[in-house]
Amino acid sequence: MVKLEDAVIARLEIENEHFEILIEPEAAQKFKDGEDISILESLVIDTIFKDSKKGDKASEDKINKIFGTNDTSEIAKRILREGTIQLTTEQRKKMQENKRKQIVASIVRNAINPQTGSPHPAQRIELAMKEAKVQIDPFKPVDIQVQSVLDKLKVIIPIRFEKIKIAVKLSGENYGRTYADITGFGKITREEWQKNGFWIGVVEIPAGLQGEFFDKLNKKTKGDVETKIIK
Repeated sequence: MVKLEDAVIARLEIENEHFEILIEPEAAQKFKDGEDISILESLVIDTIFKDSKKGDKASEDKINKIFGTNDTSEIAKRILREGTIQLTTEQRKKMQENKRKQIVASIVRNAINPQTGSPHPAQRIELAMKEAKVQIDPFKPVDIQVQSVLDKLKVIIPIRFEKIKIAVKLSGENYGRTYADITGFGKITREEWQKNGFWIGVVEIPAGLQGEFFDKLNKKTKGDVETKIIK
């Protein structure tokens, strides 16, 4: 469990009744992002409050009547899903910055400059977001915010999300060394083994990862690999 001074209040009002929990802010963010977390381990105390600042606990009868259960974990999840989360200015700033970094990383991974066909550096994305005055919601999932951010960036820089297909030719030995890496980058859409023992596959990956993909294959095979971007 977390310290009281590090916690935030999550509050839900139902039928004129208030229900609150004290929870670690990062855990609340992860839950909102759809991650599987241990709710009870993220609470300051496994209690449902009527007013957490006063230490007033909610009536068990009212809890059971409203929620249909006295399971603290299930009630806390509903409070997080449907309620509001009270953040200090410092907490909000920290969480917004963490979410901003995740959004930038997602855009760098998936987007390219259509004029050059190359990925945009993270710094360029960050500067464009600043110029576009992008506002980050610390509790809204990255994938939901990315599209709206991208729409704003298009006014500032040439950018679009794109996947590319890359043909890869490997010896059987190097195939074994690199298969996990290849599938980690994207999806193999076609593959075949040649009579001479070489493997040929077509891999579809986010366009922004092409440089990293080539670097990884060259490092793992010590340069013994053939690649070609399929137009």
